Amino acid sequence: MNREERRWVLKAQRSELTEHHIYSRLARAVSDEQDREVLERIAADELRHSEMLREHTGRSPAPNWLKVWWFYLLARLFGYTFVIKLMEAGENRAHGNYGTFNIVPEGTALAQEEHEHEERLIGMLDEDRLKYTGAVVRGLNDALVELTGALAGFTLAFAQPRVVAMAGLITGVSASLSMAGSEYLGRKSEDDELSPARAATYTGLAYALTVMVLIAPYMVFSNLYLCLGVMLAATLLIIAFFNYYMAVARGQPFGARFLEMAGISLGIAALSFGIGALVRRCLPVEV
Repeated sequence: MNREERRWVLKAQRSELTEHHIYSRLARAVSDEQDREVLERIAADELRHSEMLREHTGRSPAPNWLKVWWFYLLARLFGYTFVIKLMEAGENRAHGNYGTFNIVPEGTALAQEEHEHEERLIGMLDEDRLKYTGAVVRGLNDALVELTGALAGFTLAFAQPRVVAMAGLITGVSASLSMAGSEYLGRKSEDDELSPARAATYTGLAYALTVMVLIAPYMVFSNLYLCLGVMLAATLLIIAFFNYYMAVARGQPFGARFLEMAGISLGIAALSFGIGALVRRCLPVEV
């Protein structure tokens, strides 16, 4: 190998070692025995790949500890299935060059094993958190559609940011409790393995957190239209983040779902904005 090839292989070796430590740390934090075994097997594969590459570099680089802790934090926040699939997506892009550059004799076999073996292992993961994404979706979708529309309507109807925030908070908290109760009763009537109380909690929290984000601009800014613009931008960011999460964790298409959710939320907001303007003009009420 020349110097550039050795540098590239050394970088790949460090990446494999870093991922070994990430998977090992995740395995120790997982309570489900089957998922722990899956993660331990992936960690062992990554360590073996690193050792194979060390035979060609003759060096033992340290892992990227910042990356290890970053992915561990993401796993604690968003679940280990999301983090693993995110890592593997990046790894497939980075390590596809094993076969392309043919720097090491094992390159093609390494790339093939990364693609087949780890995909099979990751497909075995059955994270409890992902089972409740339907409850989160319901809470998030309802909050985005209802609160975006309500706040847009309140903006022109009340014409005072703090009053809009107060009305939005009352509406949002009441609706989040109502959604949680509906989710609980709905789950109680269904014969599945999901906990009604936990599903209701996920739905209510998703709704309530979305409410807090959407009313925040009306608590911070005094310009009514700036509040409206920031609120709509926050709506798009929430939609983009959630659909990215679903695209990674569950393999769902990002673009079509994002456009659908954004179109519905912004369309209802525009309609509600017009209704608010009409109400303010037609009803002799001053706030």
